[in-house]
Amino acid sequence: MTAYEPITTRAPNAADASHDSGHRFDAARRWAATLDLAFDARQERGAQVTRMTRTRFKGPLRVQRPFYPEGKTGCCHVYLLHPPGGLVSGDALNINVSVGSGAHTLVTTPAAAKLYKADRNGVAWAQHTHLNVANGGILEYLPQETLGFNGSRGEQTTTIDLETGAKCLGWEILALGRPASNLPFVTGHMEQRFTLHMDGKPLWLERQLLDPTHARFQGKWGQGGATVQATLWAVGLEDEAGAIEAIREQLTASAHWAITRRRGVVLLRYLGNERNEAWDVCQRAWEVLRPMLAGQSAVVPRIWLT
Repeated sequence: MTAYEPITTRAPNAADASHDSGHRFDAARRWAATLDLAFDARQERGAQVTRMTRTRFKGPLRVQRPFYPEGKTGCCHVYLLHPPGGLVSGDALNINVSVGSGAHTLVTTPAAAKLYKADRNGVAWAQHTHLNVANGGILEYLPQETLGFNGSRGEQTTTIDLETGAKCLGWEILALGRPASNLPFVTGHMEQRFTLHMDGKPLWLERQLLDPTHARFQGKWGQGGATVQATLWAVGLEDEAGAIEAIREQLTASAHWAITRRRGVVLLRYLGNERNEAWDVCQRAWEVLRPMLAGQSAVVPRIWLT
């Protein structure tokens, strides 16, 4: 049985209550939302089934009911919902996903997320995602792409805590500006950070600043003027070298993507200007890696096809 529990906090005074609800439009505006999910393996009628055992939320973050497109004993698919569809100044999203031993969960989103232009006070948004996987658990974190509008300011962090024996595959795809509307990303400031630990020991730490006015953004030694970037990670592969070779064989060679491994983490990068190309590279890599990681062929979430 899933426990649906709203997260409640008590504001110490009226000013803080206004601040917490987002009813401010000065430099201190803030609207927080939190979603805390847990998945565990349960024995039901002689079979092991992954169940969503905790759903706590505050603010405009929800989750649809779990889906089982791979069968009752297969991977549990869950869609994260953020009804506003994007982040504005002062928004602060905190997403926590925990997967227990023996459970297998795929988390995605129904549409691209949008990072809107900062308000006149330049107030930043924030999105913090924390993924926890226990020994024997499998988590696939596959959100649809994020679109950064010109003038957007904010911080996006992804923290991954794994136990020995845990398996995790995920990606983040970021597209800057709106080229179809001739609105390039020429102002704004974003920070993207990844942190991955195994049993508390750091395996992958990364921090990237995205400032279109900095020389690194246009320099060939940095962003090179590219407006679309993606990072895919995979931990828990038995044959990392074989997985890398399989991806190189299946994907069309291009100067826009590369793959490597370090300290048990396989990393695939994309850097270019085509959002659809970045998505295709990541999805095809996932389709290659998933059987090696989970022993099951990739099953595309139905929401991606709508």
